[in-house]
Amino acid sequence: MVETIEDIEDALSIPIAFADHLVLDDARRLTGPNMLWEHPGAVLDVFYQGFDDEKITGLWQHYAGQVLDAVGWVDHKSIARSFDGGVNLAISAPMDQLYSAIFVARTAWHFCAAPLLDQPSGDFVTMIDDLKLVMLREANPALIALIGAAGANNVDVLTDDDDLSLGHGAGSLTWPVSDLPAPADVPWDKLHDIPVALITGTNGKTTTTRLCATIAKAAGKIAGLTSTDFVRVGDDILDRGDYSGPGGARMLLRDQRLEIAYLEVARGGILRRGLPLRRARAALVTNVAADHLGQYGVNTVADLAVAKSAVFRTLAEDGVLVLNADDPYIVAQAAHTPASICWFSLDPDTPQISTAQSAGRPCAWLQDSVLCYFDGAKTIKVIDVADIPLTMGGAARYNVSNALGALCISRAMGLTDEAICAGLSSFRNNPQDNPGRCNEFHVNSAKVYIDFAHNPHSIAAVSETMAAIPAKRRFIMLSHAGDRSDQDIRDVTATALQLKPDYVVAVELFDYLRGRKTGEVTALIADECAQHGMAPEQVILASSPLDGTSKVLDRLQPGDMALLLVLSERDQIFEMLEQASL
Repeated sequence: MVETIEDIEDALSIPIAFADHLVLDDARRLTGPNMLWEHPGAVLDVFYQGFDDEKITGLWQHYAGQVLDAVGWVDHKSIARSFDGGVNLAISAPMDQLYSAIFVARTAWHFCAAPLLDQPSGDFVTMIDDLKLVMLREANPALIALIGAAGANNVDVLTDDDDLSLGHGAGSLTWPVSDLPAPADVPWDKLHDIPVALITGTNGKTTTTRLCATIAKAAGKIAGLTSTDFVRVGDDILDRGDYSGPGGARMLLRDQRLEIAYLEVARGGILRRGLPLRRARAALVTNVAADHLGQYGVNTVADLAVAKSAVFRTLAEDGVLVLNADDPYIVAQAAHTPASICWFSLDPDTPQISTAQSAGRPCAWLQDSVLCYFDGAKTIKVIDVADIPLTMGGAARYNVSNALGALCISRAMGLTDEAICAGLSSFRNNPQDNPGRCNEFHVNSAKVYIDFAHNPHSIAAVSETMAAIPAKRRFIMLSHAGDRSDQDIRDVTATALQLKPDYVVAVELFDYLRGRKTGEVTALIADECAQHGMAPEQVILASSPLDGTSKVLDRLQPGDMALLLVLSERDQIFEMLEQASL
């Protein structure tokens, strides 16, 4: 009988030598393809100072190999990835041994850390015997048998601590991992995969995911999506919350109504657990910019590009990787990606577009305000930007880029140009289609826009779009979580000031102080405004986003424009704006 998670995850305590200059920070399971490689297993994050990278990685490869061989995992491997101040150390492992894999990885690190710190190590034979006992308790031969049979029958496998499913959506069946059928008892003829696309990037992934689902709906498909807001099948929201990780993907792909799926994939899910599947039809990377750096050894934008690009490891053999040729980090990382690439760009003369056309490979671009698609043989003028409400007549260049990405993904998923045009032309910047993304309201003959942009890249894009809109006076509402550095807060503020506002509303986020004192973040915002020449009376302090919105609405006059960058109290602010618009 397979034991419970609680029985296994605390089954073994492995002592680890440590010092201030050599610390094992985290150990976690990798349940699918990930930043490091395509294998499931376990990964350790180690931080150090004063050690040679090659010495640590060399010891890791040596001891990891010894431990893997000793426990009988002779077909499994180890890998190391160095970063500034540390290293990720990983081993691959069978899918029914991922908790045991953490213990195996920690044991290997035990034998690495001891000589590095000149401390005694434990008895190898005794520690290996302890590992084997835990492995025996976690083992689930029926799960391994089904995974092998699924490969032979060309269907995907999704598994977690509770359930295993074969196939996707309308072609799926699910069983408890504690009560799995024998492969001979599975109705393989009823199982199949459906078209699935993974969509990642620093900004634009939620909008593009929603846009793709709208196109699929226009094609008559029962489309589903996961996102940072909810999981949805057709018009039915299965649950609300941040479901941009593997858990949301499994929830969606096990719904038997589903015919086509779009998974928003965030950085955190890729790094913590890996990606959820191995037979996706397409994957998209929208862009890469500084955001949430400093976790799991992802310290630079180039590191983040490596993490985001891991989506190529989920693709089926004939899968397509859609990439933004206007992003230098994506272009640089593409050289290390073996997948079949479909490039898109706002510039028809971009080298990747020219090269793709010469090679007879699909690509898309913007030319004379028209989205064009090359299918490998001929160029098709798909739709004019003026007919895509999301682009605000072309002013929202970032949404023109998102529309190009959605066009390429939709083509890769087998959808027609008619459906693509219908979806692009019907999707709007409103709280129903795309909540929190440049939603427009009219209050007292003034325009109010609400957006969830929160990093310099996204705020710059929104501010550039808003700056093109004529207005007598401009307001912008800003807030920031306290766990960002002083410089991060100043950078976001400076970026927002590109809108050249007449007034800045600096908002306190009491639920996101995260160690800072009340008033500290708003003081940084106000000081940065002063550094850019704004007078004290142009900076309005607010106790909450709702209070800040109220103060903006009280001051609005006909012809004004306000951009509200909202990080919390979103539903209440939507309600306030809808009431004020009546």
